[in-house]
Amino acid sequence: MIKVLINGCNGKMGQEVAKAIKKTQDVEILCGFDRIDTGDNTFPVFTDINNINLIPDVIIDFSIPQATLNILEFAQKNKIPTVIATTGLSDIALEKIENYSKEFPIFRSANMSYEVNLLSKLVAELSKKLPDSDIEIVETHHNRKIDSPSGTALILADSINNALENSMYYEYNRHGKREKRNKKEIGIHSIRGGNEVGKHTVIFFGDDESLEITHNVNSRGVFANGAIKAAQFIVHKNSGLYNMNDLC
Repeated sequence: MIKVLINGCNGKMGQEVAKAIKKTQDVEILCGFDRIDTGDNTFPVFTDINNINLIPDVIIDFSIPQATLNILEFAQKNKIPTVIATTGLSDIALEKIENYSKEFPIFRSANMSYEVNLLSKLVAELSKKLPDSDIEIVETHHNRKIDSPSGTALILADSINNALENSMYYEYNRHGKREKRNKKEIGIHSIRGGNEVGKHTVIFFGDDESLEITHNVNSRGVFANGAIKAAQFIVHKNSGLYNMNDLC
């Protein structure tokens, strides 16, 4: 039985992970960690990292960047494999994660969906077959999402850019610019509203036609199930930094 600590257990995604674990064989919740203990969970919740006295087999982190770094200190101390699904991480935070992964296994992805990983590979191939296209990425999320653009939009942009030998740059804001579009830019646009779980569209514009490919998430359960699969995958791995390409 794989025992899990959920970091950010009271958040929407933390609760989704808790629900998904209850439906998964051979995985159980050992405890959770969050700023407060609401008393609504059926498992112990710690609010002070120094008071955690239960050692899990793996940590699943759906929180905020600072909380991710805090739980990684606990993971480092106890050499606990960790799945990081938190988005909006700074370059400094990503560097720390890479350094931590030299001491214990870390699985990090801004999107835990298998189909998003498939989309990433598809747009990379399309970008090579349509090298003269203007490429735009549009991401839509609920009105409570803090970071912009989404981590998934950056995954898609990076996949395209890598396929094009890192010759592109990202354009986030054309406001106030009075110049034609540069062929070397990938436009990235964020829309926030309502309860949209997550929608990502990549558009390839040619002179006489365009190709559009979209992935739409209807339930947060997709990400929770992906995180659990990542936890099952990484729990017995050696130190290193893993991602969805390793899982799929």
